[in-house]
Amino acid sequence: QVQLVESGGGLVQAGGSLKLSCAASGRTFSSAGMGWFRQGPGKEREFVAAISVSGITLYADSAKGRFTISRDNARNTVYLQMNSLKFEDKAVYYCAYRKLASGGPRTRLDSYDYWGQGAQVTVAS
Repeated sequence: QVQLVESGGGLVQAGGSLKLSCAASGRTFSSAGMGWFRQGPGKEREFVAAISVSGITLYADSAKGRFTISRDNARNTVYLQMNSLKFEDKAVYYCAYRKLASGGPRTRLDSYDYWGQGAQVTVAS
């Protein structure tokens, strides 16, 4: 069982930045594909960004040019740097873990095996 703990959420003004972190337990992080998803009020959970074992990244159109996903295998941590935040970015952000991952980054929720508890991001307009 892998546990994921997100941190870094909070309240920010529109145009501001936040950096989310997600720390994973265990010794298999370097072989895991990682993703970030979000769920806004009254909305379904949606893909934001993903990174493969080899470091290939993929972004939702809404995140391109503003968000950056990265990973630090030595720290078992994946990050999501969010810049130029908009009111519509307000959501609970979840990190996700795909074990023994091969191939490129994945955008589907059902591709992932473990989920964090979520971090609230609120953007004040």
